[in-house]
Amino acid sequence: MPHTFTAVILAAQRGGRIDPLAAEAGVTHKCLVPILGRPLIEYVLDALIAVPGLERIRVCIEPGAVEAVKRVAGASGERGIPVDYVPSAETITESAYASAEGVEGPIVLTTADNVNLTPGAVLQMLQEIEHGADAVVALASKSSVLASHPEAQRRFYEFSDDAYSNCNLYALAGRQALAMAETFREGGQFAKSPKRMIRAFGLINILLLRFRLISLSGAMKRLSRRFGGRVRAAVLADGRHAVDVDNERTYRIAKLILERKAAGPGVAA
Repeated sequence: MPHTFTAVILAAQRGGRIDPLAAEAGVTHKCLVPILGRPLIEYVLDALIAVPGLERIRVCIEPGAVEAVKRVAGASGERGIPVDYVPSAETITESAYASAEGVEGPIVLTTADNVNLTPGAVLQMLQEIEHGADAVVALASKSSVLASHPEAQRRFYEFSDDAYSNCNLYALAGRQALAMAETFREGGQFAKSPKRMIRAFGLINILLLRFRLISLSGAMKRLSRRFGGRVRAAVLADGRHAVDVDNERTYRIAKLILERKAAGPGVAA
């Protein structure tokens, strides 16, 4: 696997708005919302720090929240890994681009609410980079996600071979892969805009996906040709990776999953 890599944690508020979960918990940012007594971002930090080869962590967040996050993440190097704080931009995509700017070597990106992240998932992403991928997206099959909890996800990407959920985990080979991110610089959740989606992925690719006329591997090949780089999907066996904390419903599900994990193997689902 690559000798070293940089991790980027996207932790800013969407659109500068206070998240409802944060407001209810009495904190400024969702990444500071406690679950089983620990802030969401702490689970992500612990998973990343346990991965061999981690060189540096960059937390992308509004400058006004840095001190609060530092109380969780610790001062730079306190956990054995330097932690930098990058000012967030107007959109998620711009924030990710700014966080990765100037980094040499592989980059792993995730979100601060990805509480079910594991070191094994990160290693799987880095192995894809080692095997020649320029960009990797982590997915979990519908059956594995629903096995973790029947209400874990309600929307899936439907391919001809299976249905998958995004795991909010990505990897880039390095500086040369940053150019692929230019496609998405128009805005954050462009999937809600058909025009933006077509500009990013191409009309034919959207139609193939819409009517389930293409497999996951076929889709990755077509995207690779469109973006001019090798795009791959890492399918994670454990569907819990697709359960992050988006709202009150997923908060309850993530909490239940973490409770089961803490109780150890053998606890009934």
